[in-house]
Amino acid sequence: MAKIREFLLKINLIFGHLLYRKFYLNPFGNDIRASRETYLGLHKDEQHRDYPEVNDIEAELGYSLDRDWFETLALHTQVVVKKNPLNYQHGRLLYAFLRDYIAKNNEREITILETGTSRGFSSLCMAKALSDANQAGKIITIDVLPHDQQFYWNCIDDHERKKSRREILEPWQDLLDRIVFIQGNTLEVVNRIAMNRVNFAFLDAQHEKNHVLREYNSIRNCQFPEDVVFFDDYTPQQFPGVVAAVDAIMEEGRHEFRKIRLSDYRGYVFARQK
Repeated sequence: MAKIREFLLKINLIFGHLLYRKFYLNPFGNDIRASRETYLGLHKDEQHRDYPEVNDIEAELGYSLDRDWFETLALHTQVVVKKNPLNYQHGRLLYAFLRDYIAKNNEREITILETGTSRGFSSLCMAKALSDANQAGKIITIDVLPHDQQFYWNCIDDHERKKSRREILEPWQDLLDRIVFIQGNTLEVVNRIAMNRVNFAFLDAQHEKNHVLREYNSIRNCQFPEDVVFFDDYTPQQFPGVVAAVDAIMEEGRHEFRKIRLSDYRGYVFARQK
């Protein structure tokens, strides 16, 4: 794992600044978006919402994230100012489904692929699952945003100073060794790195039909029976391209599918290869 991490970091250093220069220049804006009290209020409101379907899935699978740990991470990495209501329950779902996968598949080491790192919330939830299960493995997560560049992230940490993603995630240092952060276009990176097996994938990068299909096709031959793809943002009103792509994948008949709809703004699809 250390050799893979070193190799991927070298690729980032060579290509990152040249190809993705614009993402180093305040991609979320030049100023702090909201007061500290606003972020805390948004977090408090979301904590009081109930999600029976997520509760049922956790009860069915027998795994659930420690709620205090989960909410603390969410405050720093998911509570943002945006048009649609906050909903970061995919973290709970990723944790529960990954723990279930680990329990049912006796793998010495597993590889997890995530497209669309953002602030690192989902990666940390999956790293927590690996840690809690005492499972060897690595998470490869890809995003056009740099890992070590300081800027405002539209989150509560902005009130301390501009930070890099690495700095935002410092409180969870015990889990970061399980994660390889890569900057780049997801399609280019996935095709550039050699992965013989992708046990569990979380696809959440660009939300256009062709992009989702190309991401999926990049890993489909790296997955075996019982391996998982979890699709984010399966919501017709918001992301018809994701829905069209996932529906096309469903028609192939390679997977068992489970649709999860939490609101008009957030839906997911869990796919297990037959």
